[in-house]
Amino acid sequence: MAALGLFALLSLAVGAEPIAPGTVRDALLDYQPTDPQHLVIRTMRLPRTVIGLLVGTALGTAGAIMQGLTRNALADPGILGVNAGAALFLVLGISLFGVTSLTGYVWFAFAGAALVAVIVYGIGTLGPDRATPVKLALSGAAVSAAVGSVTTAIILGDTDAFDRMRLWQVGSLAGRNLDLAAQAAPFLLAGALLAIPCGRLLNGLALGDDVALALGQRVGVSRAVAAASVVILCGTATALAGPIAFVGLAVPHMARLLTGPDHRLVLPCSAVLAPALLLAADVLGRVLVSPSELQVGVVTAVLGAPIFVFLIRRRDLAAL
Repeated sequence: MAALGLFALLSLAVGAEPIAPGTVRDALLDYQPTDPQHLVIRTMRLPRTVIGLLVGTALGTAGAIMQGLTRNALADPGILGVNAGAALFLVLGISLFGVTSLTGYVWFAFAGAALVAVIVYGIGTLGPDRATPVKLALSGAAVSAAVGSVTTAIILGDTDAFDRMRLWQVGSLAGRNLDLAAQAAPFLLAGALLAIPCGRLLNGLALGDDVALALGQRVGVSRAVAAASVVILCGTATALAGPIAFVGLAVPHMARLLTGPDHRLVLPCSAVLAPALLLAADVLGRVLVSPSELQVGVVTAVLGAPIFVFLIRRRDLAAL
């Protein structure tokens, strides 16, 4: 929590124009619209920080649930194609149906996330070895590449969609406002409520289907609840900030180092660590190329790719 508070403060204070912590406090508690620094904090940095908190929490929780559900340490909403599917359907909604509001985006994002997740898992279960971690990672990468190429083709063929999507597609917290956060909050709350019982359910599933059934757990219902939570959280986060990769992959591993394998502890820990990591990446993107900035999706991809390679090579981490 301390790290999350620190990075939230840095997100408000650090940028093209550094702002003193005292000024940040005054802007939050005693807002003066005529003060340029107060205006920057209230209209630009505060919405960006709130969006980062919401999106990070959603991606971290979804990543932890997905890894527990598939018993695959390489599972991630980005790697398994969930984010790419949500992005494709969101682009289709904008390009073909003229959707302009987040509440419209979300339903398309949900549909795309669910469809691609089913496709990736179906491909990964083909063959005698069923859904091994490497097969799921490879099928997710292949489907993500195919879906991403379709998304790019649609955007390049639609100038209006391209103008509206170019920053969103790389994953960004910039240019959002608190109205979007308010629209996204009910969906994220629904996903979080579904995630609450998932810690206990995933602990049962980790023992194997036969043991879980013997303990009285309804395996099908447990998987459905966990999958619905992942789709809602990932779909909303993607609609809100674009497809941001690797947060859902790295954070659950960090959480397990602190809490052990108990999902009742891993899930809340991931929900706190992920927004801290996302805000840290966003601040880093502002500092590295100041006075310009790197979008947060670019920074998380650069930081996350080595982690993914490390996990692929650690065979003892390949299954949970």
